[in-house]
Amino acid sequence: MSIQVTSLPDAEPRSRHVAIGTFDGVHRGHQAVIDDADTVLTFDPHPLEILHPAALPRLIMPFGVKRDVIEGLGVRELVVIPFDEEFARRSAEQFIEEVLVDRLRAERVSVGENFRFGAKAKGDPAMLRKHSEFETRVVPLVEVDGETVSSTRIRALVAAGDMEGARHCLGAPFMVEGEVVSGDQRGRELGFPTANLVPDDRLAIPGYGVYAAFANGIPAAVNVGVRPTFETGRGVLIETYLIDYDGDLYGTDLRVAFVSRLRGEKRFPGVEELITQMRLDVEDAKRVCASFTDAK
Repeated sequence: MSIQVTSLPDAEPRSRHVAIGTFDGVHRGHQAVIDDADTVLTFDPHPLEILHPAALPRLIMPFGVKRDVIEGLGVRELVVIPFDEEFARRSAEQFIEEVLVDRLRAERVSVGENFRFGAKAKGDPAMLRKHSEFETRVVPLVEVDGETVSSTRIRALVAAGDMEGARHCLGAPFMVEGEVVSGDQRGRELGFPTANLVPDDRLAIPGYGVYAAFANGIPAAVNVGVRPTFETGRGVLIETYLIDYDGDLYGTDLRVAFVSRLRGEKRFPGVEELITQMRLDVEDAKRVCASFTDAK
């Protein structure tokens, strides 16, 4: 059964076990909060986009990816709060009474220990625990390799190209998604036609370099960067060569799951040197993707 996505105003009043959070990345700490909940309550857009736009970090995943990852955890329902200035003015008590009790009829509420809510972030887990209408489950922060898992940590790992570190914190490969756009056909001319994505400035992307990845489940070699060997003036692209794939992807949505960084982006003296390196990159990507699949 696919997950039901509902805007808060349209949510049917019924008994629920609700996990609450922004859940950017749906990392291992978030998964611990969501564990055994049947409903996830989240916000769109990210509250900082309304409250402090200048402080909004690049998000780890777009909403569609977040929805699918949450569905993969066995959640039946995703309730989305359309976060705006009016909602931001609701007090913490109003949030509890109007959203959790009246609208969602929560019997159990799960939050992380650092969860804050309501106007001026005055609500916290202790306030939730004072309410007898529902049971409150407060989940401690999760650690991986001796450090707390957080969206901030994952953004730093992704920016550094540390796909293994990001995967350990996320519990799954870091992913980007977008519509395939036409490029300058440079890859096709070189014998490596690529499906090109233009990164969304609001979302995190891996640091410039070449990566082994899966694109819509197909092993791939991916270049993230500005193609320094050529003067294109096109800005940053995510160029994905799907290994042993022959098909037209223009205009379709492509989801790229990054496995490992193969090398940094570099300028080559000429086209022949670049082609030689690309062949090596593809072989490396094949090997890394095969090892990743075998290790599952």
